[in-house]
Amino acid sequence: MPKALPVIDMSAPVCCAPVAAGPVDDVAALEVALRLKALADPVRVKLMSLLLASPDTGENGGNLAAAVGLAESTVSHHLGQLRKAGLVESERVGMNVVHRAKRDALAALCVVLDPNCCR
Repeated sequence: MPKALPVIDMSAPVCCAPVAAGPVDDVAALEVALRLKALADPVRVKLMSLLLASPDTGENGGNLAAAVGLAESTVSHHLGQLRKAGLVESERVGMNVVHRAKRDALAALCVVLDPNCCR
C-alpha cells in the first residue's frame, strides 16, 4: 500500500524561503511539490493560461471546456485540483461558477522557486 501524503492547507500562497537559498525542510518541500504537482498536467497549464489571460471577472466552466476541447466534468475535475492547490478560486454567480487565477499564489510560487524571477 503506498504511503499517503500528509494533508496540508494549500489555500494560502506558498510561503517559505526560496529553494535556491539552501536546503529546504520537509514541510516546505511538500508545500512546493504539491503545488507543482497540480500544475504538472498540460490541461491544467492551459487552463491556468486561459484564466490568466481572461478579465478579472473570471471564466465559467463551459467557456473553459470549449476552449480546451474537453467535457465540462473533466474541466471541473482539473479546476478542483488547481483550487485545492490554492492556484484558482471559484465563486458561484447565479447559475454559473466563475473561476479566477489567484495571481498572488502564482507569484509566491515563482519567488520560492527563483527569488530573482520577478524583479
